[in-house]
Amino acid sequence: MLIESFPAGIWQTNCYVVATQSNTECIIIDPGFNCTDQVAEIVQKFNLKPVATLLTHGHLDHMWSVVPVAKGYGIPAYIHSSDKHLLADPLAGISSETVAMLSEALIGINFVEPSDVIEFDTRTKISIAGIEIDLVPAPGHTSGSTIFQLGNDEHTVFTGDVLFAGAIGRTDLPGGSAEQMNETLKSIILPLSDESRVLPGHGPESTMEIERVNNPFLRKIAQGLSAV
Repeated sequence: MLIESFPAGIWQTNCYVVATQSNTECIIIDPGFNCTDQVAEIVQKFNLKPVATLLTHGHLDHMWSVVPVAKGYGIPAYIHSSDKHLLADPLAGISSETVAMLSEALIGINFVEPSDVIEFDTRTKISIAGIEIDLVPAPGHTSGSTIFQLGNDEHTVFTGDVLFAGAIGRTDLPGGSAEQMNETLKSIILPLSDESRVLPGHGPESTMEIERVNNPFLRKIAQGLSAV
C-alpha cells in the first residue's frame, strides 16, 4: 500500500494520498488548508489518478481544499450525512475565537459544496481505487466523525480527530458530544487490534498497541471510566 501524507497549513492537518501502488488510481483523505499544490506534487511524483476524496469529518481544517481538489480532478467527495452541512457552512462547526482568528484568511472566500457529494449515514463498505474501505461512523468530535479502515490492509486505520497519539479529539465544539465520544472509544476504537496502524488527523502516527498502554483517555475507557 502506498500512503503519502503531509501536514497542511496553519492547523497542520494530516492530508493523505492513498493508492495500492504507483501508477494507479488513488484517494485523497482530508484535503486541508491550501493543500492543492502539495496533493498535486504527490500525484505527479507517483503517477497517480485521483478518483475520490474522503473526509473524516466536516471541520474546516480537514475540508478547506475539498472543492478545488474535487473540481480539479473531477472526483466525488465522501462525507457522513451529519457533517454534510459543514461543507457549505464550515463556520458552524468552529468556535467564535477561531472565526475571529481567521477573519483575514476568510476574506473573499465563499464556501460551497463540491458538485458531487456522496453521503453515508451508517457503516458502509466501499471499493474504490482498488482499495476496500470500511467507513465506520465514530461520533463524538463531531456528529458525523468517521474512521476509515482499509480492508486490503485491515491493520491500517485513518482516525481523523477521533484518536491521536496520546490524545483524543475535543468534544466542546458545535456537534461534539462527550457521551458519544465515550461510546465511540469503547465500541469502535478499543476493539481495534493491537497491530492497527493509527493514522490520525494531526500529529504522528501510532499503533493501537501503543495507544492502549500510553493513551490516558483509552486507559480510562478500559477501566470503565469516562474519558471526557
